[in-house]
Amino acid sequence: MLDRTQEPRVPIAWLMAQLGRRSFGLTFFVMGMVALIPGASTLVGVLLAWPAVQLLLGHEATALPRIIAGRKVGVDRLTRVIRILTPRLEWLERVIRPRWPELFQTMRRMIGLTMLLLGLTMISPVPFSHVVPALVIMLLAAAYMEEDGLALLVSLLSALTSLGLTAATVWGTVATVDWLDPASLG
Repeated sequence: MLDRTQEPRVPIAWLMAQLGRRSFGLTFFVMGMVALIPGASTLVGVLLAWPAVQLLLGHEATALPRIIAGRKVGVDRLTRVIRILTPRLEWLERVIRPRWPELFQTMRRMIGLTMLLLGLTMISPVPFSHVVPALVIMLLAAAYMEEDGLALLVSLLSALTSLGLTAATVWGTVATVDWLDPASLG
């Protein structure tokens, strides 16, 4: 892909265009990794809505905001990153590989909705509550990039578990506040 350009720096929009449908997976994966950084999860949770809504609406590729799409990245830097990531991705591709591709055509909007909900759960101010959703986002993104239906089902089940944990945490917090402050009951 990078050998098709003679430029020393390429816009992020060009990279996304080269990736096509897989641009959603890469966008979600990068956002999931960034969300693991303490303090970044709230911002990532909000930003995740952008590509999630696009996927929900049936777009074929990620359309980034102009401020991000117009930024340029050095080709030599990208080449170094790809060289570092390639062995790890080869290992991942032994586990996650294209299976049941027809599942993706029927589940695309469900994946978008799931990503949107997982992003919303990362806004929670509870310490370390962002870790499980961020890992699930990365797993779901890897399944999406490789079009692995089996990994998609596992990641959707993981997402359901993560959303259930978040709901239980919120419910427990509300119940505890009522228990701590009896005046709030009425």
